[in-house]
Amino acid sequence: MAASALVALPEPAGSRAPSSARSIDAASLHAVLIALPAGSPATAIPPLDTAARSAGWLGPDASLAQPGQAATVSGRPTVRQPSPKAGTVLKNYWRFDPNISWYGPGFYGSGTACGQTYTKTILGVAHRTLPCGTLVTFRNPANGRQITVPVIDRGPYVSGRIWDMSRGLCEYLGHCYTGSIEWRWGSHASG
Repeated sequence: MAASALVALPEPAGSRAPSSARSIDAASLHAVLIALPAGSPATAIPPLDTAARSAGWLGPDASLAQPGQAATVSGRPTVRQPSPKAGTVLKNYWRFDPNISWYGPGFYGSGTACGQTYTKTILGVAHRTLPCGTLVTFRNPANGRQITVPVIDRGPYVSGRIWDMSRGLCEYLGHCYTGSIEWRWGSHASG
């Protein structure tokens, strides 16, 4: 097998001042032939870019393996996967109410809109439209106390207010004044 290459013959060595780009004189290049004895193994130098070798090697069903090794078979059985169910997830985040108050004097002993007797110790909240028994969790940001209570009455009847706390709820939270509070939908009653 024979190989050929073009080689530049050396010039006498010497010092030269740096110069701008020089063109190579094609006449200074000479072909070189290398003759190998018959039966000698020839060594090929593979390209350094491995991507050049991958053309046509990988298909959609091919498994990744080192070159020259047999493809590995997965030991996992094929299992039918359940299809996901579409739905909506609602995040129950804390809401801020800057204007909550409480009610009590003048209502003790009377009935609530939800059929209970209003007392100084009843834990509940009044709302204009939520169904009776709807659970709501309140948290006083000033002291961190929180509790989940049901809607027990209708109100408030002050413009701009969403909630009216019962006397028992405001005392539990330490919030028997008009001010801010945090609330979110409740999941269970707690005390």
